[in-house]
Amino acid sequence: MKPPPIPILLMARQLTEGGSERQLTELARSLDRARFTPHVACVDARGSRAADLREAGVPILELPLQSLASFQTLKMAARLRAYVQRQGIRLIHAFDPPMNVFASTFGRLSGAKIILTSQRCFEDTIYPPQRKQVRIAHRLANGVVANAEAVRQHLLTAYGLPAKKIRICRNGIDLSRFTGERRHRPPFTAAYPVIGTVCVLRPEKAVHLLLEAFSWIAPPFPQSRLLIVGSGPELESLQQLRTKLGLGDTVHFEPATTDVAPWMRAIDIFVLPSLSEAFSNSIMEAMASGCAVVASNVGGNPELVEHGVTGLLFARNNADDLARQISALIDNPALRDRLAEAGRGRIAAEFSLVESTRRMEAIYDEFL
Repeated sequence: MKPPPIPILLMARQLTEGGSERQLTELARSLDRARFTPHVACVDARGSRAADLREAGVPILELPLQSLASFQTLKMAARLRAYVQRQGIRLIHAFDPPMNVFASTFGRLSGAKIILTSQRCFEDTIYPPQRKQVRIAHRLANGVVANAEAVRQHLLTAYGLPAKKIRICRNGIDLSRFTGERRHRPPFTAAYPVIGTVCVLRPEKAVHLLLEAFSWIAPPFPQSRLLIVGSGPELESLQQLRTKLGLGDTVHFEPATTDVAPWMRAIDIFVLPSLSEAFSNSIMEAMASGCAVVASNVGGNPELVEHGVTGLLFARNNADDLARQISALIDNPALRDRLAEAGRGRIAAEFSLVESTRRMEAIYDEFL
């Protein structure tokens, strides 16, 4: 007789458009329901990912915390304990820094046997007051899941965690979403090539470098255009920089969307200029969509982009080098096509959502 599925609880602060939220949502929807029954807990249950989870029949527990130092935290801890005991939750897995701290502090008190935390970024992008708390959270947890080898090394050297405590589960994507006809979209239907990025517009994404590089590329390649898909705190300053550089309507800003696939297929050369990056969903999606990729040589990017094989890398925070790499792809369409095809093949072979889900299931089995 087969054992019943094991109830597990996945935790994130929000259920919006961030990479961690996307990975949590896709994992919850993809887990083998004969082996695991997924539940999700969050501070704010609004957002597109929440709708996706509800559509998939995944229950959501809302824990409206304002600060871990407030009295309300104890009320939310009691709510968590009641839910864990009522649902028989055996494993809690937190996906971001605030939930790492909450889960490691109150998860075991709730009755769950296994607490896993996550490291999906480098410490320099964590809100400074939380950095020490996250370090403590990782030590209190049974294990820490990293999404890249570069992040595992960061946990070993910067955090001093023992190797036996760390597991790697690289991000995966739903390949079926990124197949289909490649075509440019308005306002750049007739442009060639379209250079673009799709990301949350935060400081660490360094999209200003892409604008600066494009200002040098545009004069010798007047048919080229730049597409920036995303929203975030840097939007206004980036729009001002577009004006300052005199780029006008050669640069188009498109708001963030839950359906990025058509925009990925509208880009010929995809650029991720991040100053800090763990394992980029956007790079995987761009490669799966058939874009030629140029990425900064930081963090986990070289684990996806092998220079001259599956894409091109440029020196961190160096707009000159970025412009050179993009220009090389514009000048050499055969190189661009070769890198795009190799990148597409690598993603299909190694980074499917199915592969990532099976790996995470194996991690859960091991700790349970």
